[in-house]
Amino acid sequence: MIFGRVKPLDAILATAEKKSLHRTLGWFQLTLFGIGCVIGTGIFVLTAAGAQKAGPGLMLAFAIAGGICIVAALCYAEIAAMIPVAGSAYTYTYASMGELLAWTVGWALVLEYAVAASAVCVGWSGYFTGTFLNETLGVQLPAAIASAPLALGGAPGGFINLPAVLIAALITWLLMIGTTESARVNAILVAIKVTALVIFIALTLPSDQFDAARFNPFLPAGIFGGFGTGVGAVGAAATIFFAYVGFDAVSTAAEETKNPQRNVPIGLIGSLLFCTVFYILVAAGAIGTIGGQPIMGPNGVPFPAGSEELARQCALPAYRDALVCSNEALAHVLRAIGWSGVGNALGYAAGFALPSVILILMFGQTRIFFVMARDGLLPEKLSAVHPRWKTPHRVTLLTGVAVALGAAFFPVGQLADWANAGTLYAFMMVAICVMILRRTAPDTPRSFRTPLLSIVGPATMVGCVFLFLNLPWQAILVFVIWAVLGLVAYAVYGRHVSHLGRGVIEPPEAPGEVPGTH
Repeated sequence: MIFGRVKPLDAILATAEKKSLHRTLGWFQLTLFGIGCVIGTGIFVLTAAGAQKAGPGLMLAFAIAGGICIVAALCYAEIAAMIPVAGSAYTYTYASMGELLAWTVGWALVLEYAVAASAVCVGWSGYFTGTFLNETLGVQLPAAIASAPLALGGAPGGFINLPAVLIAALITWLLMIGTTESARVNAILVAIKVTALVIFIALTLPSDQFDAARFNPFLPAGIFGGFGTGVGAVGAAATIFFAYVGFDAVSTAAEETKNPQRNVPIGLIGSLLFCTVFYILVAAGAIGTIGGQPIMGPNGVPFPAGSEELARQCALPAYRDALVCSNEALAHVLRAIGWSGVGNALGYAAGFALPSVILILMFGQTRIFFVMARDGLLPEKLSAVHPRWKTPHRVTLLTGVAVALGAAFFPVGQLADWANAGTLYAFMMVAICVMILRRTAPDTPRSFRTPLLSIVGPATMVGCVFLFLNLPWQAILVFVIWAVLGLVAYAVYGRHVSHLGRGVIEPPEAPGEVPGTH
């Protein structure tokens, strides 16, 4: 029975027992850690795409996505504290629901990490070409090499997003030779990101150009645009859910937290509430100063973000300076209200900070591949470690090529929707895993237990499914096609060579392996 291939929890926990973690983190450190993990991707990149879907209702969209993230985070916290080993939702599912569903989760995490990295590469490209090349050096790259064929805000006819490809190649090279961020460098980048957004809020909300009339109508596409449409406040929430990805890193710190039952939920909920309020204020500042109404199609529905129709509209003089047409939305707003120098500085902040996010996402992608190869579900040659660099160079190169291809030919909003599809599926499965393990492994030590799991668990599942169904139908279709390809790959290869299927229980990770993430 395929569903009977459940990896023994004792074998998985053997890895955790070899670790010696000191409980040193309090609620304040966890909150700051969560803020640092979350801020830096979606808010810099997806403000324009979110506004095109919901208009001023983008503020409500941030609240909806943040609320669903809070209940998902509480589920993540318990299971990460219980099974603090590499593999994330893939490992959790293997221990509770079996190999087939674990494979589907691992396959979905590939979609989450790799496509999310592509999206951030595209977002970085917008700030690099707009702030550094155009505003600072006066260099205007030809559209053919500066935007994807359907790039948001670019004139139709772009062929390849060359800057996005180059940053993907650079990060791939760094990962292959073994360069990772230090805690000090990461702390500096977090400070840069948060300072930039604080300055943005301080300059826009009290601005003389702030006009409350720009928020009317507040919901031009309604709250609920309809399943598969990707518009309205809920449709925008499904897209800007991307802006919260990273919060689950807080849950993985449960084993190093003092009084985790108290401090983990404070850190999780505190960081998510802070980011949600922060995001709403940023959206309010952007919309209140230059407006954020979507560009409507002839049927009264916003043109799809990243579509060729929207690109054509954005090329017209009437819309060229609109928020929804900008590749670097926040820097664009500051320039529009007379703070060009500060806008450029914010663009530099994004340019410095976003590559660190790409690195973390690609690092997480290689780790998922690595764990799946270790379990025999993928060719073990992928998990080969370079003799000199001590990194999984083959899977890193494969990941880098996939990320570069996505960044080269697709717009950021579309990539974010695809990544969100995989993320929402993984989060839903984590909620199911927590509830199953409460019954199948009730005596396994847990330093943190999800409060009101009978409510929080189902709420997470319903919230994730609801957002998934409110993604654009194209993103849902991509996920379905990806899932079918994954099932075929499992049936043809993984099922037959799986270590567990052949009765082999893999030993804990070898010392040469890179540490896990996510």
